[in-house]
Amino acid sequence: MKALSRNKTRTFLTMLGITIGIAAVICTVALGDGSSHLIEAQLDNLGDNMIWVAAGGRNLSGVRTGSGATKSLKEEDAKAILAAIPQVKAVSPNSSGHAQVVYQNRNWNTLFRGNTPDFLVVRHWGIASGRMFTMKEVEGLANVCVLGQTVAENLFDDESPLDKVIRVNSIPCKVVGVLEPKGLSPWGSDQDDFLLMPLSTGQHKVKGVDWLDDIFISARTTEEIDSATSQITALLRQRHKLGRGEDDDFSVRHPEDILNARKEASKTFGLMLATTASVALLIGGIGIMNIMLVSVTERTREIGVRMSVGATESDVRGQFLTEALVLSLLGGGCGIFFGIFASTGLSVMLDWPSFISIPAIIISLLFSGMIGIFFGYYPAKKAASLNPIDALRYE
Repeated sequence: MKALSRNKTRTFLTMLGITIGIAAVICTVALGDGSSHLIEAQLDNLGDNMIWVAAGGRNLSGVRTGSGATKSLKEEDAKAILAAIPQVKAVSPNSSGHAQVVYQNRNWNTLFRGNTPDFLVVRHWGIASGRMFTMKEVEGLANVCVLGQTVAENLFDDESPLDKVIRVNSIPCKVVGVLEPKGLSPWGSDQDDFLLMPLSTGQHKVKGVDWLDDIFISARTTEEIDSATSQITALLRQRHKLGRGEDDDFSVRHPEDILNARKEASKTFGLMLATTASVALLIGGIGIMNIMLVSVTERTREIGVRMSVGATESDVRGQFLTEALVLSLLGGGCGIFFGIFASTGLSVMLDWPSFISIPAIIISLLFSGMIGIFFGYYPAKKAASLNPIDALRYE
């Protein structure tokens, strides 16, 4: 430590390369892990192993009708999927559209969803206050609804919406519950800006149709999603009487596939950044070797004196290896501190989550020590191989 403190500026500049490298690695790993945790939270928000069957377009006389253009997806299809496919845990048929909702002198344009109570199971959603409507209310075309948080806030402010009557287009509906907030979807839309009502009410009273826009399905496990998807496709093609060469009049989607792809891309990008940041560690290691070589040259007479009074080659080698190791560990310790500080600052500034990984900190510290030993070995070996007589004569 005395030897290092004699040249404080040089010691600081030598440590700086290691500090920057370790800080960059800690910061990139923290932001990458934060991104992965964010995507995992979005996956959880999407639903419980969700499979999404949507009414799809068909190719009629060479013209693609577009998504949602067919009217062949029915409630009976949803019931058949639940009854016939063992990998399916819950099914929620959906008929949706836009509606103007009014309470006293307030109004709000939002999305309504006609569903069954299993919507909460499939979409992994909870009730913040009140209750969900029942299957009896679905069968009886009851004029009841459950509000998303955004709709409740815009219509009622701080007033409780429970048991109040609102108008959905021209239909009066009693509010029986309010959903827990979910925030933005992975695609940036407000997931809380909608209201739920019984499927029969949404279909027949509000929309005036007998077909479905979507069927939300929950597989029993993640591993069974692919198997369930293929069976759902085969069952719906059979029910819709589609021939061998005909296109599907529906589409089956996996929202989780999109987010998992994003997660893998995020991991790959984070790994690339961490690899790039590791270049700074390599440069820092080269800086340590250069400075230690300079130190050996400057302290040649000191080495000669030590050897002349009995120091062995291993003693001299150990002295310079220890100095290199201390330099790199000090730089690594400072890098960890600045890496945590930088990742926290960037997280606040960019409104992006960061996750400080303890294993990453430990590995970074060990890696900095390995760099000190690796790049300090050659200068230490050179010092230990000096001839004592020549070293004492060195000017």
